[in-house]
Amino acid sequence: MTAPAPATSSTSATAAAPRSLRPVVGVLVAMAVSLTGTRVSAVALPWFVLATTGSATMTGLVAFVELAPYVLVKALAGPVIDRLGPRGVSWSTDAVSAVAAGLVPLLHGLGLLPFWLLLVMVAVIGAARGPGDLAKEVMIPEAAELGRIPLERATGLSGVTERLASTIGPAVGGGLVALLGPMAGLTANAAAFALGSLVIAVALPRGTGGASVPAPAPAPSGTEEGEEEPAGYWQLFREGFAFLRREPLLMTIIVMVAVTNLLDAAFLTVLVPVWARESGGGPAAIGLTGTVWGIAAVAGSLIAAAVAHRLPRRTVFFAGFLLCGAPRFVVLALDVPMSVVVGVFVLSGFGGGFINPILGAILFERVPRHLLGRVNALGDSLSWAGIPLGGLFAGAAVAMTGLIPVLLACGGLYFAVTTLSGLRPEWREMDRKRGHGPVAATDASSEPAAAVPAPSAAPASAASPAPPGSAQATAGVRAE
Repeated sequence: MTAPAPATSSTSATAAAPRSLRPVVGVLVAMAVSLTGTRVSAVALPWFVLATTGSATMTGLVAFVELAPYVLVKALAGPVIDRLGPRGVSWSTDAVSAVAAGLVPLLHGLGLLPFWLLLVMVAVIGAARGPGDLAKEVMIPEAAELGRIPLERATGLSGVTERLASTIGPAVGGGLVALLGPMAGLTANAAAFALGSLVIAVALPRGTGGASVPAPAPAPSGTEEGEEEPAGYWQLFREGFAFLRREPLLMTIIVMVAVTNLLDAAFLTVLVPVWARESGGGPAAIGLTGTVWGIAAVAGSLIAAAVAHRLPRRTVFFAGFLLCGAPRFVVLALDVPMSVVVGVFVLSGFGGGFINPILGAILFERVPRHLLGRVNALGDSLSWAGIPLGGLFAGAAVAMTGLIPVLLACGGLYFAVTTLSGLRPEWREMDRKRGHGPVAATDASSEPAAAVPAPSAAPASAASPAPPGSAQATAGVRAE
């Protein structure tokens, strides 16, 4: 496939344009408000289901129904985003999410919200959220180039934005649920989606977030046989998948993050709410732990944005996972004061703040701009593949064995996966392409030899998002 030549696909073309921070600010603000609403909903929705049904299994089912469409639609959205442009996809899908989220409290207030209809509304929100989140991620490297911002700093700022949402969202959600009930939190979620849609549609400069591949057009009657025509949807999809298969570092990251994201989903959607109910802390405890985790993660992300480009990626990456993973599960299984729980969540959040900036930089350094939407979509979706099952498995396991055995088993598995996978040789590639900008479209054709980085070059999520608050999220392969 012939590489397109829009300005956004070429680093040199962007370098000639005047510097503008408006795209960076616009994308980050839109991410902040929509993610904050999602985090508020992550407190309000599970608590609403627990309060009305008393069932951990049904709480896990609601999480599954939201996240399964999220992952599936996101996986298929890459070619659409590359062809239509991330800007249009972002504001339109956020608008759909706002309508669906707003209908939940409205129908509940009218007494017209049976459980099956709640599942339908939640599925619509998840299906629209996937492409919307992906589209914002895809706009980050273009915004960084226009603002003359180093890539790791831009992904670091994106990580700070996610962590701020993880800080403010649980605090607001816990407070709203405790004072006004869970429907107030879901109303706030709808308002946040609407505001995020407005920011992308109105605030970004004209011309940003455009398509990176041309739309197919009917061949003229005089077209000679053998003349290349624009690729169709499935050809674009296959090109993204073929590129990802040829990147062993990205595939290794995806497999590891898929397991940890599943465990994070179980933790956030079922285990923490059940712990809060059994410990007597209630929604305020969910909000407190989420808030302190988020504050510490913001601090870690700010440090990563400032100095991560000078630190050894591999060491920082696995140290971050060591802090942010198993300790959270173990401390909730122990009969310890809330101050100890808070302290562990602070350390966990600080470690988690370093992970997504590294993942985002690795992805953006390795993936050609014209493939970014497709590879991001596939990487995110594969790394999130287990997330819809996390709540289901956790709900069923808690119902069968109780909370404490499940917490200890999940914590042990988290430690084993993040420690043992670090022994694989692919991780040596993390620093190889360091400092290189996004791969130019002309450097990565659909031919395997051109797509694989040369041995002399050095390496860059891009997940997610995983559920709110999970440990590894970045542009393309992310942990939340």
